[in-house]
Amino acid sequence: MQSNNVVMPTNRLAYFPINLFGAVMGFSGLSLGLLKASQLGWLPSTLFISLSTLTILLFGLFTGLYLFKMLKFPSELKHDIEHPVAVNFFPAFSISLLLLSLIVNEFASPIAAIMWYMGMIFHLTLTVVLLSSWMHHEKWQITHMNPAWFIPVVGNIVVPLGAVHFSNLELGWFFFSIGLVFWIVLFAIVMYRMFFHAPLLKILEPTLFILIAPPAIGFLSYLALNGGVLDAFARILYYTALFMTLLLMAQLPRFIKIPYALSWWAYSFPIAAITLASMTMFILSQLTVFAVISAALLGALIVLITLLSVKTLIAVKHGTLCKPHPVMPTKPSASDK
Repeated sequence: MQSNNVVMPTNRLAYFPINLFGAVMGFSGLSLGLLKASQLGWLPSTLFISLSTLTILLFGLFTGLYLFKMLKFPSELKHDIEHPVAVNFFPAFSISLLLLSLIVNEFASPIAAIMWYMGMIFHLTLTVVLLSSWMHHEKWQITHMNPAWFIPVVGNIVVPLGAVHFSNLELGWFFFSIGLVFWIVLFAIVMYRMFFHAPLLKILEPTLFILIAPPAIGFLSYLALNGGVLDAFARILYYTALFMTLLLMAQLPRFIKIPYALSWWAYSFPIAAITLASMTMFILSQLTVFAVISAALLGALIVLITLLSVKTLIAVKHGTLCKPHPVMPTKPSASDK
């Protein structure tokens, strides 16, 4: 609760949301999906080039705006760091860098390598800092736990996708191991929280789609590390991601009823991840069913990103995009059950 003596900033940029880097992740995922679709001959490469350019511009814009916020409104930066949801989106910046390095690698490999190393170092730093804060915390409750907590540590699974281009396999295996082990640990905690405690707040329910991303990206990273061999473990990762997609798609009527919020962007990157995984599965297996799944998911992803973009632009127009974080209850209310 805010004290009456606290003066709230009047500049909307004071509340520029770190969560918006989740949108960059979504755009990056779609760009990579369009790249793979063009390589398969499904779509023209101009779509990939156009969206990639837009994605890079968005990343630059969001980075500039958040740097302005950090310098001009340090108290609001502190609020982001102390918030149980927002703090987990700081690694979305480094993940965006890692994903963009894969895109830029199609045009300028030296620049892509610099981006990848920056993203890798920044993400490892955030992983250590955030994991340390979890281990020695004084404030987190089980009801604060939500799938967004996957982003800091499980985001390490993204690193091997670039390691095979810019570094070496051992570094890739290092990050893959971190992401894989902590995915299993956090998945168990999230399931425990979902099964035995009050449901997530409605505004956070879209983050459930994040559960798709670790096995889907894990599948792609594992293949990058093992030379593209579709073995038993690769299949386990892919089919786990596919099942999580089916499980959440079955709940679509529930998600449709959730009012628009920035948390909707949590739908985008996981859907992009399973789309890329399905395309890769088709390439390796040559089974038509995976081509159908890939095409359906890519079409859904394009519609989703378009819808999210329109909704976000409307929020910008109405001045509702940049606002203080909602207070997260430590104990669930009856209305949340």
